[in-house]
Amino acid sequence: MKAGSGDQGSPPCFLRFPRPVRVVSGAEAELKCVVLGEPPPTVVWEKGGQQLETSERLSFPADGAEHGLLLSGALPTDAGVYVCRARNAAGEAYAAAAVTVLEPPPPEPEPQPAERPLPPPGSGEGVPVFLTGPRSQWVLRGEEVVLTCQVGGLPEPTLYWEKDGMALDEVWDSSHFALEPGRAEGGPGASLALRILAARLPDSGVYVCHARNAHGHAQTGALLQVHQPPESPPEDPEEAPAPVVEPLKCAPKTFWVNEGKHAKFRCYVMGKPEPEIEWHWEGRPLLPDRRRLMYRDRDGGFVLKVLYCQAKDRGLYVCAARNSAGQTLSAVQLHVKEPRLRFTRPLQDVEGREHGIAVLECKVPNSRIPTAWFREDQRLLPCHKYEQIEEGTVRRLIIHRLKADDDGVYLCEMRSRVRTVANVTVKGPIVKRLPRKLDVLEGENAVLLVETQEAGVEGHWSRDGEELPATCQSSSGHMHALVLPGVTREDAGEVTFSLGNSRTTTLLRVKCVKHSPPGPPVLAEMFKGHKNTVLLTWKPPEPAPETPFIYRLERQEVGSEDWIQCFSIEKAGAVEVPGDCVPSEGDYRFRVCTVSEHGRSPHVVFHGSAHLVPTARLVAGLEDVQVYDGEDAVFSLDLSTIIQGTWFLNGEELKSNEPEGQVAPGALRYRVEQKGLQHRLILQAVKHQDSGALVGFSCPGVQDSAALTIQESPVHILNPQDKVSLTFTTSERVVLTCELSRADFPAIWYKDGQKVEESESLVVKVDGRKHRLILPKAEVRDSGEFECRTEGVSAFFDVTIQDPPVHIVDPREHVFVHAITSECVMLTCEVDREDAPVRWYKDGQEVEESDFIMLESEGPHHRLVLPAAQPSDGGEFQCVAGEERAYFTVTITDVSSWIVYPSGKVYVAAVRLERVVLTCELFRPWAEVRWTKDGEEVVESPALLLQKEDTVRRLVLPAVQLEDSGEYLCEIDDESASFTVTVTEPPVRIIYPRDEVTLIAVTLECVVLMCELSREDAPVRWYKDGLEVEESEALVLERDGPRCRLVLPAALPEDGGEFVCDAGDDSAFFTVTVTAPPERIVHPAARCLDLQFGTPGRVELRCEVAPAGSQVRWYKDGLEVEASEALQLGAEGPARTLTLPHAQPEDAGEYVCETRDEAITFNVSLAESPVQFLAPEAAPSPLCVAPGEPVVLSCELSRAGAPVFWSHNGRPVQEDEGLELHTEGPRRVLCIRATGLAHAGLYTCQAGAAPGAPSVSFTVQVAEPLPVKLVSELTPLTVHEGDDATFRCEVSPPDADVTWLRNGAVVTPGPQLEMAQNGSSRTLTLRSCQLGDSGTVTVQAGSTATSARLHVRETELLFLRRLQDVRAEEGQDVCLEVETGRVGAAGAVRWVRGGEPLPQDSRLSMAQDGHIHRLFIHGVILADQGTYGCESHHDRTLARLSVRPRQLKVLRPLEDVTVSEGGSATFQLELSQEGVTGEWARGGIRLQPGPKCHIDAEGHTHRLVLNGLGLADSGCVSFTVDSLRCAARLTVREVPVTIVRGPQDLEVTEGDTATFECELSQTLADVTWEKDGRALTPSPRLRLQALGTRRLLQLRRCSPSDAGTYSCAVGTACAGPVRLTVRERTVAVLSELRSVSAREGDGATFECTVSEAETAGRWELGGRPLRPGGRVRIRQEGKKHILVLSELRAEDAGEVRFQAGPAQSLALLEVEALPLQMCRRPPLEKTVLVGRRAVLEVTVSRLGGHVCWLREGVELCPGDKYEMRSHGPTHSLVIHDVRPEDQGAYCCQAGQDSAHTRLLVEGN
Repeated sequence: MKAGSGDQGSPPCFLRFPRPVRVVSGAEAELKCVVLGEPPPTVVWEKGGQQLETSERLSFPADGAEHGLLLSGALPTDAGVYVCRARNAAGEAYAAAAVTVLEPPPPEPEPQPAERPLPPPGSGEGVPVFLTGPRSQWVLRGEEVVLTCQVGGLPEPTLYWEKDGMALDEVWDSSHFALEPGRAEGGPGASLALRILAARLPDSGVYVCHARNAHGHAQTGALLQVHQPPESPPEDPEEAPAPVVEPLKCAPKTFWVNEGKHAKFRCYVMGKPEPEIEWHWEGRPLLPDRRRLMYRDRDGGFVLKVLYCQAKDRGLYVCAARNSAGQTLSAVQLHVKEPRLRFTRPLQDVEGREHGIAVLECKVPNSRIPTAWFREDQRLLPCHKYEQIEEGTVRRLIIHRLKADDDGVYLCEMRSRVRTVANVTVKGPIVKRLPRKLDVLEGENAVLLVETQEAGVEGHWSRDGEELPATCQSSSGHMHALVLPGVTREDAGEVTFSLGNSRTTTLLRVKCVKHSPPGPPVLAEMFKGHKNTVLLTWKPPEPAPETPFIYRLERQEVGSEDWIQCFSIEKAGAVEVPGDCVPSEGDYRFRVCTVSEHGRSPHVVFHGSAHLVPTARLVAGLEDVQVYDGEDAVFSLDLSTIIQGTWFLNGEELKSNEPEGQVAPGALRYRVEQKGLQHRLILQAVKHQDSGALVGFSCPGVQDSAALTIQESPVHILNPQDKVSLTFTTSERVVLTCELSRADFPAIWYKDGQKVEESESLVVKVDGRKHRLILPKAEVRDSGEFECRTEGVSAFFDVTIQDPPVHIVDPREHVFVHAITSECVMLTCEVDREDAPVRWYKDGQEVEESDFIMLESEGPHHRLVLPAAQPSDGGEFQCVAGEERAYFTVTITDVSSWIVYPSGKVYVAAVRLERVVLTCELFRPWAEVRWTKDGEEVVESPALLLQKEDTVRRLVLPAVQLEDSGEYLCEIDDESASFTVTVTEPPVRIIYPRDEVTLIAVTLECVVLMCELSREDAPVRWYKDGLEVEESEALVLERDGPRCRLVLPAALPEDGGEFVCDAGDDSAFFTVTVTAPPERIVHPAARCLDLQFGTPGRVELRCEVAPAGSQVRWYKDGLEVEASEALQLGAEGPARTLTLPHAQPEDAGEYVCETRDEAITFNVSLAESPVQFLAPEAAPSPLCVAPGEPVVLSCELSRAGAPVFWSHNGRPVQEDEGLELHTEGPRRVLCIRATGLAHAGLYTCQAGAAPGAPSVSFTVQVAEPLPVKLVSELTPLTVHEGDDATFRCEVSPPDADVTWLRNGAVVTPGPQLEMAQNGSSRTLTLRSCQLGDSGTVTVQAGSTATSARLHVRETELLFLRRLQDVRAEEGQDVCLEVETGRVGAAGAVRWVRGGEPLPQDSRLSMAQDGHIHRLFIHGVILADQGTYGCESHHDRTLARLSVRPRQLKVLRPLEDVTVSEGGSATFQLELSQEGVTGEWARGGIRLQPGPKCHIDAEGHTHRLVLNGLGLADSGCVSFTVDSLRCAARLTVREVPVTIVRGPQDLEVTEGDTATFECELSQTLADVTWEKDGRALTPSPRLRLQALGTRRLLQLRRCSPSDAGTYSCAVGTACAGPVRLTVRERTVAVLSELRSVSAREGDGATFECTVSEAETAGRWELGGRPLRPGGRVRIRQEGKKHILVLSELRAEDAGEVRFQAGPAQSLALLEVEALPLQMCRRPPLEKTVLVGRRAVLEVTVSRLGGHVCWLREGVELCPGDKYEMRSHGPTHSLVIHDVRPEDQGAYCCQAGQDSAHTRLLVEGN
């Protein structure tokens, strides 16, 4: 079937990719993948770009969608990358995997006396190495367990044990654990044994021994399983244990689960000693099996999980816990909810042997129900492995080639996830297999267990084909364990346990712990330094990442959106980016980020941009060009940046503004191109006179030139370059074209080596450089090899002319022909050409025309006629025309019964109103039948229809009723077909809903669940969470005809759950979830309000929510606000308010009130109010002062920044020495220092210059001088230590003298005491007050005085900038820095470490710079790590100093080495540190010192020397230490191979085997064999073998055509030619044939013995060749040839001939004929209508028998009326145009037998 344009299918898709494989040389390697596609894709395997073919070592097994590559006896040359390519009409896909072939480990050499033995592993300084590890153990409760491990390494490692990831002291009950340290046996090291006294069941788990020293860490683990002994458990030796914590005793809980789902029970128990747990079901102990899993989860709970629950799983499950203090129980009753639609016959558990088959079978209720098969959770698709069969209602799964991993739980699933479950048990060497997959968190322990049938057998564990180390494997009796402690991502893969040919596999998946990416760099700054450079600086992220990281710098050209990486660096600091780093001139921006193994930080963009210009330099310069005359000359060069340049030709500048140009009119043409960094000059069609031209290129910073040389052009063929193969059909025009490099150059055409001659059917043309040979109308004889030859070069064309393909026009599809015995069968095939040859085949053998088969052709129509078909003539016929075939399936049957179907009684079960069809198929379409019901003939009506279609007869009941039940018969002659119909009422079906309904409602909402049934009177029951509901006020059940409702008038959250409407035969499911009502903002309705207020003023934002208890959150400009005096939040009922009592302009912004579900936004703007005078509130009274006294006029405004204008008597006031204007916030002050008479008058202060602006006026009157007095008093002061204190007072008049006293003593001015006078103001300032300066300060003026108290408070020394955690690398300098709030005295702060003063150390230094205090640690070491603090009397700050070991770097890396086979290679690298221990590896395998491997280290240098290298040693050599890895490539060149001994001449007899042999100097080399100069390829008769250094060529069953000369070659070496002579084999007859006489129907056997066993023979009977088949069987047994003829006929008599080569033998076959008898007779009566044709047929016992036809005793003669036909044993009498007078008795006589019939004629 071809896909149309509308259905292209799906391209191939890999569901499972092949995984890399590592095998040892000589082992078996297998790659597997799963690929799907529609149509199914074609899969091929490739290596090195070449498609692989099947061979003795290479096969490609396929199983459905699974495809594999199996490589037997892997060799090092098989290593490489293998590609699986899948292709179909919709597309193509591929996947690749590497195969690594490892050399087998060499045998350990015996130690020589003179050599020093190698030290044992782990005896040198380095990472700990486990010498022996603990072994997994399976013990009974109460036994003693000892787990021992021995480890080596220097310095001596520290050992400790863990159980299940916890230290032993963290295990709850570990009092019976004992640790026994010791020394390692036979060398330095240590051992630590863990002894468990009287093991208990909770002691089961994974025990891991850790070893750690300064060089690293190692670990190994073992599994301990403690089982309950069969007898009663012994009493625990512990005294007064804590009792088990018992759960509440109550009735068992109930748990409902749908059939096919999982049930999980969890029990959490505490007690000391730790309790032992047992699970029981219906009073019987439970053991874990395929469907019952028992384990302990991470929280310590005990879990029982029942998979794919069935009805048989229902019952009481009990968790019993006990210890020596007592016991407790917890129980749950499991109910399994069975589906309405069930399997008629469920699956049954089966067992099968490994490599055998297993058959699972079940029955579904209806044959139309689709099903699917599963193995646990994996869907099974039909394939060779899983054969899936559907026969009516039967569903069958056949599992072929059973393996251990096929053991498990299998499911067959119908719709609605209705399942039936069965266990498949695979009997084999492996009793308990691995799980399908195992998920483990990174760092946890992975344990895999396998149980084998036999104890003490040795299995093998591997991962992804690579053997796992023995230290993690353990075996004990039947149990085998693999323990992988602290798994990492590298441990993930396919883990396999192999035992002989049996294996079990699991997929180990390691889930990684999620890590956060590093933080971004900080303090990124850009400095534009020198010309054409930019300096970028930043600091490390805070906190610093724990894992190694780098910085990645990227650039972006301004105006572009793409960021491009510049480079990566390891350390923060300053980076200078020159112009050479950018590709073109422009403005560039930069950004930086931090990158570690856990991800990338956000980018930090440097502020600003920099203009950079790249400097051009020559990357690839011009080269001299040498071309032929007439060709183009191309000059090119590459620059380091994109820049314009100028080309010169012979010193003349070429114009580059045009793509093409010309040096001078009629001179050389050129073309200039620039693509990115490359510049090209193309000189077109250069001439010989241009030779010697000089081409130059110039741009800023670059100048280069080259010369042009032109040679005379020899002729060569431009097209075609290779041999061309062309195929045409007859009468098609053929044109062969050969293009030369020179125009009009002569060329000659040849065909099959003969020069062609032009004619009407062959034309030769020349057009410039093109030579053509034309065949106007090609014919088949024009096929051959054409050659266009000119001056020693030729172009070849392989032309094939063939007739157009033949197509079969009809039939286009497979034709099925059914006929009865003696009927004439005609097969017709029409082709599209009349002359097309056609061949007919039957069952794969070509058909020959005979008396029984006639072949006819009429134009394009071809027919095969079987005149009188017999049952043996049936079979598959093919009509073959060209490449197309037409298929016919012919079936010939005897009419033993008229009714073909049904063969037995049929039972039909139907429901009322269903359509019922009873079908009866007849042998022939014209037969008439009679239908009856319960013995009475049925009458056709609208309720009962009778239909006839070809050979099918139907009785149809369109809408069956109950009364239609009964027995129906379809009768014809004496036969009948019986149908028993049973009609029942239809089952109740739920019409709505068809699927599960999910409803979500809010609290107090009305919830209605409605279910519509197929019948109104059908009863229903409602269930909630498995329990039947009862009607109440909160739950109402309603019924309205077929509609049933469950109503929850006011739903509450506890009303949620799973509701089921059960109608007996069907159920509807509802899932109801009741949630709390949404929290909404009901007022205001708008969700965004713009509000404006004045400042200062009160602002209140208000909204109402529903329900009233809803919580709200307030935000301002995106940040959540908190209540304070300036911002008040209120809630009263549904109202929520935000109040600003004294709003200021800065309070404007966006305020958001947010509930759980809604939010409202208030955009608040605050406008300033008009300026007002706040003080004085009323007009001030006139101010009367004495001359010389100061005057201060003051007023206060409502806004601090408002301008004012002062006037005196209407004139603006001008500031001078005696008059000052001050602004103090909102206060405005006019101050007159010494009042004079001129100062008297009206003073006005006006707010603003606008007319009518607010103003205030003051009246000043100047009176006589006043006496000296103090206008204002001193104010007490409190200051901090070190601050200044200023006392201020005012006197009148301003020039009055004052006296200052401190503590009663007159103050004398000095450095710390300053006195000042400003108008009427007097001040005394005390600088840098100390605690002793506290006291009383007094000022005297005239007779008045005032005093105030000075209090000096001690200042707290606080830290403004506290210590920060610091991470440093060993050897770096570290600075810890704090900043204090004030400058402290020396010793005011103290540095500590771990709470203790710092020790005396030359590496530690402290410094103070004002407020800054620093602690310097020079050259930190690991011991400096800890917590550092800085303390004052009032404050303290701490920080952590983390010191990581010095990072190891490679100063001089490894370099690639290439050596010859057998030589030595030296690898050397230099590290940044001394005393580092690393590992050398080749091809991933660790190297150990030995005779061929020398490893040494000296200071910073590490060296590896490999001797005696072979080709297989090529690969990657690496050096690894910690996380540092350095690698280089080792290449071993092959030594040329020579032929040591060549083949010899051979002479063999025809049919024998000829073997040529040669011997090479090396084992791994490919030899090419040739015969008569042509290469040989392997075939079934020709085998090429390699046995070590020997190479064999074997020719089986040699024939004369194999004779000739043979040679072999390897590389440049060749041997031969040698000659093979094939002698003709002479055959003689040793035992002649013997004549045979037999009776007709018997068999005859002929035997002939010849002298040679391998001789083919030919048999003939009566001159006709015999072929096997039918009645003829031919076989050969060594030298004996046997012919067996069965069911002999009289015509078989004749001469039997056997011929083998020139020898032959003859014998006679005599067949005695049996009397002629009637095998089939005509009916006793035959009725024919007038005018029709009557046919009477008889069949006799043999072919060729003569019969005689008589009517009323008179012999009939053939003529127009009577026609006698004979087809084989069938004879027919045909009476044409039957008339009433033809009625009568007819007789057929055959020998002594006769048959009679009576012909009845009806009609007029």
